[in-house]
Amino acid sequence: MKFSSAQNILFTVSLAILSYPVAIAQARQDTRPPDKMPTQEELKNPPKTWIDKDTGHRVTRLTDEPGSASFYFNVNGYTPDGTEMVYTTNEGINVLNLKTHATRNVVKGKVRTMEVGHKTSTIFYIKTDEDAIYKTDLNTGATKMLAKVPSRGRVITVNADETLAAGTYDEIDKPDEQFGRNGGKVTSPSSPQTSPLDQAANKGEMMEKRLAARIPLVLFSIDLTGSGKITPLLHSTDWVNHLLFSPSDPTLLMYCHEGPWQKVDRIWTIRTDGTQNQLMHQRTMPGEIAGHEFWGKDGETVYYDLQTPKGEDFWLASLDVKTKKRIWYHVQRDEWSIHFNVNKGATLFTGDGGDPRQVAKAKDGEWIYLFHPQILTTNGITNDNWPTPGVLHAERLINMSKHNYTLEPNVSFTPDSKMVIFRSNMFGPTYVFGVDVDKAK
Repeated sequence: MKFSSAQNILFTVSLAILSYPVAIAQARQDTRPPDKMPTQEELKNPPKTWIDKDTGHRVTRLTDEPGSASFYFNVNGYTPDGTEMVYTTNEGINVLNLKTHATRNVVKGKVRTMEVGHKTSTIFYIKTDEDAIYKTDLNTGATKMLAKVPSRGRVITVNADETLAAGTYDEIDKPDEQFGRNGGKVTSPSSPQTSPLDQAANKGEMMEKRLAARIPLVLFSIDLTGSGKITPLLHSTDWVNHLLFSPSDPTLLMYCHEGPWQKVDRIWTIRTDGTQNQLMHQRTMPGEIAGHEFWGKDGETVYYDLQTPKGEDFWLASLDVKTKKRIWYHVQRDEWSIHFNVNKGATLFTGDGGDPRQVAKAKDGEWIYLFHPQILTTNGITNDNWPTPGVLHAERLINMSKHNYTLEPNVSFTPDSKMVIFRSNMFGPTYVFGVDVDKAK
C-alpha cells in the first residue's frame, strides 16, 4: 500500500503524539480522502490565520502547542471577567488571553482538568498521581490541595460558589467492566480533561457493556472549603455520568444516566441535599433520544440534543428549570451537530457539525455553524404543556472538510460572543482555533 507524502508525515506525527499523555491509538479510523489530508507544509507550518473562502469568516489558530485542546463543550473554560480561556497541553494547563492571544503555563505535569471557577479566576483539577483535587489561581499561581478523591471515585464538576465538587464512586471493584476497558485492557483514549478528546473505535460496544454491568455506585458531593466531607446524594446501579453544576445555582447539579441514549432516561437534576431528583425530558415515542445536555449561561436553562426518533428528526430542545417552559428548535439534518452551545442571553447558538459517520448521516454537515433562533407563532390550538416551536437558521462559519471528526470540535462562544472556539486536527495534531462570528470586512 502506498501513501501520499502528507499521509506519511501524518503517520509519523501520530506516532510521536503517542508518547504524550493523551493516547489516541484507539480512536476511530481516519476516513478523510487524500485531498483532505494536511499537506506537508501545513504539518510543518500550520497556518495562523486566514479567511475561509467558503464563508467569508476569519479563522485564527490560537495555540501553538501540538496536542493542545479547548475544553469539552459544556465545561466552563473562561474566567469570570471574560478575558481569558484555559486549555490543556501535553505538558499541563495553559491560559490564553482572549484579546492579545498571548499564552502562559499555569500548571505543569500530568493532571486532569475539571473546570474554571464561576466565582474566581481559578482552575480546578485532579492530580492523578495523588488522586487529589487541587486549585490554582490563574493570576498568582497560588496552588492548594482541597480534598482527596475517594477510592474508585471520579470527581468532575465544581459548583457556582466553589464550595463543593461532585463525582461518583463505585461501591465494588469491577475494573474490567468499566467503560474504556476490554478484558482488563484499556481500549478507550485517555484524556487530560473530563471527557476523552477522541471518539473510541468501539464506543457503542463499550457503552452497551458498561450499562449492562449494573455496577453499584454513589453520586456524591465533596466539600472544598477544608473538611473534604463526602455527602452521598444518590445510590444507583445505573451508570451515572456527565455531572455538571449549574453556573449560577450552587445547590443544583445536573447529571445523566449514561448508556445508549435510546435505552436510558438520560438527563436529570438533583439538589445538593439529595432532594428533587428529577428527570428533565420524558420521551414520547420509541427510539426517541435526548442527550449532550448543557446549561445556558443563566444557569436556569437546560439545553439538549433531541431526536424524534433517533437519526430521523432533529431538535435543539430547552427546559427552564424554574418555569418548566420548553422550547424545541428544529434543526435540518445537514445542520445537526455533535455538540451545540449558546451565548450569554441566548441570542445565538453554535454547532460543530458532523461527518457522515455520525448519527445524522449528513451528506454535507462538516461545518462549524452559527445559528439564529426563531420562535414560531401560531393562531391554532395551544397547550401550556406543549413545547414552544422554534427553528434554528444556520450560517456557516468554517468549512471543516479537512477535519477528522474522530476528534469532536466541541464549540463554545467566547464570553463577548465575538468568536466561536473549537479544537481541530485539520493540520495534523490538535490545536485550538477561533472563528469570528462577524464576517471579515
